[in-house]
Amino acid sequence: MSSEGGQWTVFQRRMDGSVNFYRGWDQYKTGFGNAAGEFWLGLDNIGYLTKNRKTELLVDMEDFEGKKVFARYSLFSIGAECDGFVLSVSGFTNGGAGDSLSYHNGMKFTTFDKDQDTWPTGNCARTYLGAFWYAACHKANPNGVYRWGADKSLFAVGAEWQTWKGYDYSLKTISMKIRPVL
Repeated sequence: MSSEGGQWTVFQRRMDGSVNFYRGWDQYKTGFGNAAGEFWLGLDNIGYLTKNRKTELLVDMEDFEGKKVFARYSLFSIGAECDGFVLSVSGFTNGGAGDSLSYHNGMKFTTFDKDQDTWPTGNCARTYLGAFWYAACHKANPNGVYRWGADKSLFAVGAEWQTWKGYDYSLKTISMKIRPVL
């Protein structure tokens, strides 16, 4: 990928709603979708790419009006499965999107069939129809339901980045990509 200097490895992409992201642990662990379209690379693969090396993260987003923004993090990694694939992210740079990811720092990955969030009264993945490094529960939900923009019918279930568009706007595109820090 050639954005922001190139050599990025995309590990998550939403662009048209063609792939159902409401999936269980095993599929998030190994990956799903098609690299030419919507997909999730897999927690095992993301962990391998970030293990024992400094890695940065770029999150690109676009709304349905054509506005593009990003959030960049100078350090990104995830831990081993035995520890819950814990997210480690820091060094935020604002490209117009705001910082919705730092809230999730230190969290384990949660799916509807493996609840590892910190919400004491429920499972964030089930409640917000996604899978992510939920805390109690989210400010970013990139794996939520693809909903074509503003929609207040169900609270916070879309592919969202709260600090940019709030909880009732599902993004047209969102992609998460990493590269080694040179």
